[in-house]
Formats: sequence, structure tokens, C-alpha cells
Amino acid sequence: MKFIDNKGITDPMINLALEEYVLQNFGEKDTFLLFYINAPSIIIGKNQNTLEEVNTDYVEENNIKVVRRLSGGGAVYHDEGNLNYSFITKDDGDSFHNFAKFTEPIVKALNSVGVPAELIGRNDLLIEGKKFSGNAQFLTRGRMFSHGTLMFDSEIEHVVSALNVSKEKIESKGIKSIRSRVTNIIDHLEEKITMEQFKELILCSIFDVEDVAQVPRYELTEADWENVYKISEERYQKWEWNYGRSPAYNVKARHKFPSGLLDVRLNVKKGIIENCKIYGDFFGIGNVADVEQKLIGVRHDKQAVKEALSTMDIPHYLGKITVEDFVELVY
Repeated sequence: MKFIDNKGITDPMINLALEEYVLQNFGEKDTFLLFYINAPSIIIGKNQNTLEEVNTDYVEENNIKVVRRLSGGGAVYHDEGNLNYSFITKDDGDSFHNFAKFTEPIVKALNSVGVPAELIGRNDLLIEGKKFSGNAQFLTRGRMFSHGTLMFDSEIEHVVSALNVSKEKIESKGIKSIRSRVTNIIDHLEEKITMEQFKELILCSIFDVEDVAQVPRYELTEADWENVYKISEERYQKWEWNYGRSPAYNVKARHKFPSGLLDVRLNVKKGIIENCKIYGDFFGIGNVADVEQKLIGVRHDKQAVKEALSTMDIPHYLGKITVEDFVELVY
């Protein structure tokens, strides 16, 4: 096994591209380990509806990036206090879905410094009943990766506020809130250490060496990095991947404004509004079909909807309701 240094890059759109590049080009004969730390971001599972998982107002106010990954599973919050690891290897028929195989070295490393970490259920690592790591896997063309988060010293308030956790998920797990079921590793260490020291601790434990300088490495070439940035541009920096790839969904939004009830229904496919119907008891003069037609073919995105309606006299159609009121309602 060899370690790949990501050179301290904290852009999730680059780090996910790096992971994909290594998966595409390495791992047939050897296993590679990748570490990366992302700036504040929400990483969406491959099959999730982005808008349902993200608190969009909070994300925009705090400049949190939203990026979709290749693997399935749920949405997770990343920041500079969260260390991500990824084992990239060949599919040997005994590794995919075998989360224990890849989390065991992490658990062992933490146990060695007195942290009672353990794998609970399918893919979660817990300390004293509280989650600090979620894990996911992806398989393609005989290669796979198993990656996970390690909440070392994350801003738990951001974890709580940036994600929308469904009522069904909370009830099914028998929990009261995210805050009550997550923890940071640093709170369970006898002696406080820095993130860099934590990385070295995990690295040395996994490779069974005494000094991080002894860890075998693969150094990415300039050509490697060029390909990584190309993948980032073609996938992870695109709205079509991060938002537009969400499964088809319907939006039903109702609100009682001073001028009357406004009820908007949208059919969205691949992030694009395919149909729109507006109902309500508001007093408008114009034909609401004009507004409905204006939104067909528009991204279900706050700015895109706002721009599409910017040339219309919305109060003329919907009474004393502004464009901003309408946008907030449907997004």
C-alpha cells in the first residue's frame, strides 16, 4: 500500500476529482491511501436529491460548497476539523460492502491512544454511542474505493444547521437530533493534539511505522495533476452534476401572504422545471399562465428563477407579492 499526498488542497471539487482520478488509473496491483481535508462543504451522496438534503439558506449565508460524490449513502458536512480517508484498491470479490475491512485500521489506531472507537451497524464508527465517522464505497471496472469521514474537531453547530435530516430518518433511528448523536474525536483524547499530529498518528498506525517519513508514497506528477483538474472542471464544478443530477421530484409550496394564498406546484427533472402550476385566492390582474410558462425550462435554482422572472411585473399577476417572495417560496 502507498500513501498519496494531496498537497494540502482543501477544495472539495479538487479532492473528489483526485479520488476519482486515482480510482481510474491506480489500484489494479496495489492499494492506495488518500487523505484530504475540505473547506466547509456538504458532500451529497450519488443518488440524493440535493435540495432535500441541504439547508439552502444556511449554506448560502455561510458560503458552504455543495458537491456530489460518486458513492452512495447520505449527505455529510466537511470542514477543516474533519479528516477524510479513502482506500483505493482492486475489487477482489471480498471487499465491496465489507466496511469492517477498511475501518478496522482506523479503529485500531484510535484504540491505541485510548479512544474507544468501534464499528456499529453497516458503516458507522461510534465512540460511546455517538457517531464520528460515516463510510461509503464505490465500485467500477474492477476497482473500488472505501472512504469515510473522521470528525476530529468539526464545528458541530454547522453539522446540525447545514443539513436537513428527514423526520423519518430521525424517528427510525430513535434519536432526538443530530447534535445528540455526534461527537468529535478530540473530546475523547487524554492529551490534545493538532490535526497534523492526528493525521500522522493515523498514518503511522495504518502503515505500522514509527515515523511518518517511513510511510511509502506515490508522488503525483504534473501530468497527474492536470488530469485531476480536468475531471474537476468536467464534473465536480458543474451545477448539472451537483444539483441537476438529483432524481425527478415535485415541489408543492404554499404560503398565506397578506394579499392572499399562493400555492405553487413544480415538476422538476434533472434540476430543470418541466411543469409549473400556480393556484391561490390572491387578486391578480394578469394571466398566471404567463408566469407558469416563464419558468418552464429554468433551473430549479434560486438565482435562475429570480432571473427568469426579473422582467415580469409579478404583482400584476399575483397581487402584492414580489419576485423575492415567490423565489423564497419555491426554493
